[in-house]
Amino acid sequence: MFQAPVNRAMKILDRSFFRKDINLAAACILDVKKITRYQKELSTDILEIPRLRAVRSVPVDTLPNGNARGVLLKPEVRINDKSSWGSKLQELVESREVLLTPYQLQLGYGYWTYLDIMSAILPEDDQSEIPVGFSVVGHVAHLNLRDQYLPYKSLIASVLLDKNPSIRTVINKIDDVGEENEFRTFKYEVLAGPDDMNVEVKEQDCFFKFDYSQVYWNTRLGTEHHRLVSKFKPGEAICDVMAGVGPFALPAAKKKVWVWANDLNPASHESLVKNAKRNKVSDFINPFCEDGHSFIRTSATSLLKSDRDLAVFSKVSRSYRTPPPTKAVNAQIHVEPKTFSHYILNLPASATTFLPSFIGLYAGHEHLFEPHTETRLPMVHVYCFSTKSDDNKAEEEKICSEVSEQLGYRIGGVGNEEMEIWDVRDVAPQKRMFCASFRLPAEVAFRKVNAEMKPRQDS
Repeated sequence: MFQAPVNRAMKILDRSFFRKDINLAAACILDVKKITRYQKELSTDILEIPRLRAVRSVPVDTLPNGNARGVLLKPEVRINDKSSWGSKLQELVESREVLLTPYQLQLGYGYWTYLDIMSAILPEDDQSEIPVGFSVVGHVAHLNLRDQYLPYKSLIASVLLDKNPSIRTVINKIDDVGEENEFRTFKYEVLAGPDDMNVEVKEQDCFFKFDYSQVYWNTRLGTEHHRLVSKFKPGEAICDVMAGVGPFALPAAKKKVWVWANDLNPASHESLVKNAKRNKVSDFINPFCEDGHSFIRTSATSLLKSDRDLAVFSKVSRSYRTPPPTKAVNAQIHVEPKTFSHYILNLPASATTFLPSFIGLYAGHEHLFEPHTETRLPMVHVYCFSTKSDDNKAEEEKICSEVSEQLGYRIGGVGNEEMEIWDVRDVAPQKRMFCASFRLPAEVAFRKVNAEMKPRQDS
């Protein structure tokens, strides 16, 4: 009775079609001071359906002012059949504290949800997997429709736009991410709203602005960004090799972590620089637009030679009678370290192929690390794709083998604490994203490499 009207032949959205008149009974409560009380006492008879208030103004011709406050009753409650009334309702009607009257409930397009409308439009054979999962990036809803739903894409987009006030544009991806370019962007078609891909998003108390058509962003990775950034300590230096627009870099910089952030995509680099300024963390971010293979090595060399420090002035609250303190008193000096504590390689389709660049990374600089100092070799966090299983044991072994092969050194393995394999998220029915975290082995970092055997430094 309360389901949306069905029209499986609809090709163009007709909002006026979704109107339904339902004849009910209403219990008019003549003493408005008793509405709350009687609403509780009549709970077994009152209509309860989602998103619909049972208490409302009800027209009553026999009353002087023509209406009264009342509650809608369930369809089973019929005015002319006392046997359908609950005992309390009978009591209140007989004592003339409540008056039963007919009420026509009108439901329209605005009442039903996206799922309600699509269930009433799509063919019955396609009801099992109605498109409900989509990414929201700023004001853009990003769909990835399966082939059977493409004939209904305009309908789907129109309803989606109507039912989500914060969304202004609906797009559908028409290729795989990075299928035709190395910047992980994708082709799309606009299904509803303007072709405006300049978006704003907030994550980890940072604000990001970028052209979604020109850079990579995945809203579903917010939890992963937070997990990894939580491992970084103020004063450390990290190297974000494929930084994108800064989902790792900016929150880390807010923690007063020194970030060397690189991305090969000029559009990502430009957005990173602007977002760093917007979030007032430019002093802690050193941005680059280079090939990641060479950046791993050049950044380590450049940091060894870097001599940066930064005075950060704390905010001091004071009354108007208190003279302003001197800056020197409130300044905290942050000195950039000479080595990185973490490397991030967030390019799951190929990040492991960048690992040979770590071979010999600190050759000749053994004295900077344990046991000569308290400084440990950096952690490497490399993202990758693999298959999926219930316990991930097979996948962990595959990932460890791949990392070991790229480094030329056996590392990790099931049950080995040298490496942590983190299950990030499922990306397809048989595909899962992982993050392999390990401390760069001394046998790799200090290995002497002949010139002709050096890891590739260009793409």
